[in-house]
Amino acid sequence: MTVIAAVAVLVGVLALATVLGVVLRARTGRARSGRTDTHLTADLAPADAFGPAATLVQFSTPTCARCPATRRQLDAVADTTPGVTRIEIDLADRPELARRFDVMQTPTVLLLDADRTVRTRFGGPPRPAELSAALDTVLTPGTEESR
Repeated sequence: MTVIAAVAVLVGVLALATVLGVVLRARTGRARSGRTDTHLTADLAPADAFGPAATLVQFSTPTCARCPATRRQLDAVADTTPGVTRIEIDLADRPELARRFDVMQTPTVLLLDADRTVRTRFGGPPRPAELSAALDTVLTPGTEESR
């Protein structure tokens, strides 16, 4: 392989890595709506651990660097929003949940409504504005999404 060919391959690999990094970064923390059957969430925690209005479920791992900050963010939201609680699940202890909920990164946060139906999913730490908007759709009676 010539030097020019080697440099061209290197530039191509760097360009591809940059594009993938930008795409992944743009998707991290974005809300995605997701409707999941209630029976899939019923065994996540004891019934009294779920909030009467909404529950934030955080999937974490022991090596997750962003999980402690996400925990603090979600705790602050749960503490200031009546009827909302946070549940944290360590995927190292319950790896089957990673498959069931298609968790590809930690933290992954699910927003469950009062019926324990997954309404919104965040891959990575939720962006505050998007988390607030998703909570509003679940907590506001009469909105199209909260039915």
